[in-house]
Amino acid sequence: MHEAILTAKNITKNYGSTVALDGVDLTVYKGDILGVIGRNGAGKTTLMKIISGISEQSKGEYELYSGEGGSAADHRRRLGCLLDEPAFFRNMTARENLKYYCLQKGITDHSQIDKVLETVGLGEQKKKKYREFSTGMRQRLGIAFALLDSPDFVLLDEPINGLDPIAISDVRETFFRLNREREVTLMISSHILSDLYTVANRFLFLEKGRVIKLLSKEELNAECSRCTVLRTDDVNRSVTVLEKALSITDYKVTNKDEMRIFQAGIDPIEITRCLVQNGIGVASIYDSGVSLEEYFKQIIGPY
Repeated sequence: MHEAILTAKNITKNYGSTVALDGVDLTVYKGDILGVIGRNGAGKTTLMKIISGISEQSKGEYELYSGEGGSAADHRRRLGCLLDEPAFFRNMTARENLKYYCLQKGITDHSQIDKVLETVGLGEQKKKKYREFSTGMRQRLGIAFALLDSPDFVLLDEPINGLDPIAISDVRETFFRLNREREVTLMISSHILSDLYTVANRFLFLEKGRVIKLLSKEELNAECSRCTVLRTDDVNRSVTVLEKALSITDYKVTNKDEMRIFQAGIDPIEITRCLVQNGIGVASIYDSGVSLEEYFKQIIGPY
């Protein structure tokens, strides 16, 4: 049984007549790296601001660490976030900047500063002035800021936006290290699916404030993989017939009336003929499989 870190039900946010979030249901489990995908204005930042307590929902409710007891304030102390770039001082070093925020947050154990800088790969740059930092280093320092309170759950809003490929790789490695070594649960937003694919294990697709899809990486791979999608009036009998008559073994039943066949070299006409001869109605059969970018465009729709 997975432990729920966040449970949200019917989260809605209105700004006057504008609906920023529209009935969002979501569960984030301990150990997840949840990628929140959506183009600009989809509601990604609004959702994170509500979860972090920066903004308040118009309707609906959410709960952090359900079943663990304690106050909402206690639970929020276990939450770290980087939703806007912190106001770091250009003429101060990385360590001096984080020390300043320790004082702001009431953190007295300043050894935590060196720990988080090491975690994000900035241990050797801790005495370097912020003005000398590259864009990727600044992003990693922002992540270090989010880790100062030793949180269990971290929200990061587009932390790899605008980075070059090397910087993106460095930041991704930071995510892996946080998740694997410190068991931190992460919720990371982006409008580019490929940016999050290598790190996330679950994906939430938002469009116009609504949840379009919530699926695991395995389910995403299945949706994108090259396959033949077959819909029939009896999927269980279809499996039996196709295994016996056409030796089809590489498949997955994805719905009560749908299966996906991944086996290469199978003729859809032959599949249809075989099933019809055995008294099974075929509703549709077609080839599927797209790139991550194409998949994103398909489910989100045109601008």
